[in-house]
Amino acid sequence: MDLSSTKLDYFDDMWRLQSTATLLSHLKGDDERNALILDRTIFYPQGGGQPADTGFIRISGSDCKFVVQDVRSKDGIVFHYGIFENLGQDVEHKVETGREVTLVVDDTRRKLNSRLHSAGHLLDSCLPRIGLGHLEPGKAYHFPDGPWVEYKGTIPQNEVQNKQKDLEQEANGLISVGGKVYVAILPYDEAAVLCGGCLPDYVPKGSTPRTVRIGDAPGCPCGGTHVSNISDIGCIKVSQIRSKKGSTKVYYNVES
Repeated sequence: MDLSSTKLDYFDDMWRLQSTATLLSHLKGDDERNALILDRTIFYPQGGGQPADTGFIRISGSDCKFVVQDVRSKDGIVFHYGIFENLGQDVEHKVETGREVTLVVDDTRRKLNSRLHSAGHLLDSCLPRIGLGHLEPGKAYHFPDGPWVEYKGTIPQNEVQNKQKDLEQEANGLISVGGKVYVAILPYDEAAVLCGGCLPDYVPKGSTPRTVRIGDAPGCPCGGTHVSNISDIGCIKVSQIRSKKGSTKVYYNVES
């Protein structure tokens, strides 16, 4: 399939929940699901520890509605998976290439996912504030069924409970004060400065990484969606910290 990379409009505006695009292709995935490919999208494809957006896509000039159930990205092309409503018999005409479509993201799901993702970043920034600056960020899971962030390094078992309380208190203290979430696509050197002086090894030198900064903490490369102000996170509840075998995992959730 000879298609250009999908333009990720949410990179520029994470809080835009409705937009238009051009339909480039309609196909069946390997699992026989319907998939739409567009020239641009505001739908977030699952990745980076964050679940995909859902919502719907309306095809102009018809009453056809495509319910988006999942979104994935492969080789720079975003696939919107779902089911058609009111498709009728004239399939080829209604989903022909070049048609304008309207994208509508489920705002409730997007806001929750953004809060959970931003909360994970905020917890990262709180570690040095509570004496855990030696922990290095690793994997993260920002799904609503049980979000967590994992770090390289451990905490003495006799300190875990106190650090759990300190982390929750520190994070919620920052939320109560608030602070802008800064997002920009920057030249490599500028991004490195914003991220505390260096970038992770997986960011190619000379690239222009999308960089996110939570409040006044150092930034980090990130392609996910976030709140516009850390006060929008709500309240973080740190439910458990497990520290063993060279790593520490922090389980958390957000409350209104």
